[in-house]
Amino acid sequence: MLVKSYFRGKIEGMDKILLGLIREEKVPRDSRVALTPVQCREILDHGVFDIVVQSCAHRCYRDEEYRAFGVQVLDDLDMCSVLIGIKEVPVEFILQDKVYFIFSHTIKKQSHNRKLLQRMLEYHNHLIDYEVVVDDKGERLIAFGHFAGMVGAHNAIWTFGQRTGQYAMRRMYEARDYAEMRAEYSNLKLPKMKVILTGDGRVSTGAVGVLEDMGLRRVSPEEFLKKEFDDAVFTQLTPMEYVKKLDGTDFQLEDYYNHPEAFRMECGPYLKAGDIFINGIYWDTRYPPFFEIEDMGKAAFHVKVIADITCDIGPDASIPSTIKASTIADPIFGFDPKTGSETEPFAEGAITMMTIDNLPNELPRDASEAFGQKFMQYLLPEIPKRGNSPILQRATIAKNGQLGPRFEYLADFVEQEHHALSMDK
Repeated sequence: MLVKSYFRGKIEGMDKILLGLIREEKVPRDSRVALTPVQCREILDHGVFDIVVQSCAHRCYRDEEYRAFGVQVLDDLDMCSVLIGIKEVPVEFILQDKVYFIFSHTIKKQSHNRKLLQRMLEYHNHLIDYEVVVDDKGERLIAFGHFAGMVGAHNAIWTFGQRTGQYAMRRMYEARDYAEMRAEYSNLKLPKMKVILTGDGRVSTGAVGVLEDMGLRRVSPEEFLKKEFDDAVFTQLTPMEYVKKLDGTDFQLEDYYNHPEAFRMECGPYLKAGDIFINGIYWDTRYPPFFEIEDMGKAAFHVKVIADITCDIGPDASIPSTIKASTIADPIFGFDPKTGSETEPFAEGAITMMTIDNLPNELPRDASEAFGQKFMQYLLPEIPKRGNSPILQRATIAKNGQLGPRFEYLADFVEQEHHALSMDK
């Protein structure tokens, strides 16, 4: 009775909002968390919210660590009005009439998450997606991209070592945190190699930091193409370097974003010069891919390792050889350009692919702490505003059984399978 009374949220006559930190149930299970024990304690001390944590054996912060800061740990969070997680919630674990904060991975009409969105609508849940939490200028406010870039770059160099046998490294998840891994980089002796990194956002910024900590030297795109090097180097490419306008006029970035159909990719020179390709750009189907599968089988395609941090699953993707997401436990596979299919990671003629789609989970404590800080800064103050928060309104994919105004384009995506099932009947 004492627990039930407390979780009604009435303290000194004031209704508190009860937040629940959910257990990550998606397989493979993620060990990250949206709020650390210290951050939960700060929220409780603030006085506006109560917060409980769902018991979890695979979280990077143990139940005991939350309890040590006076945070309640329970199995059932049905009494919570707001549920906070990281990855998609499997359909069978979705509760009804809740506010969910998660990465739903539905805004690109990802077919594997159609049932999730359907269930959120069916249960009249309020679905807020971190991927579309933006300010009034459209800039993202909360993301794991920086950590995805860090781990993606590390895994790219690790994969090349596995393929060539020239050096060995530990995986990022084998260290307690990045500080421990960075200390090991001082003893890393990399051979001659040329690395291509695409993008200039959070993902690429994280990747650049790790590449430089490893001892790779940054060179300009021009130097990368024209010079030979005796050490490990990388270059960072933006669309200005690898995109050309079909009519031959000068490249304008805003024009490319608004009219991508008027442009073509010209990555060939870089793919001929590089050993490793690290993809860190945002991409959707309006844009051309970096290359086609038939290009990968040509002698001019020198790249042997592709680390696709973006991990949009092909064939409609920036990297058409990203035919599946790999896992932290099984991080690489081979892609045979001749057959267009998966093969052994180091098979003759194969490109070695690293396509883990939850890379920050290899640095879970660092990533969780940074993410929680952003959640407390940008989202926590918006929750009591309910329907009067522009930030939450912009990020609302579903509410009260309806798609949010910015996501009505998903209507056909939601109905597609329902229609197919009714036709079968």
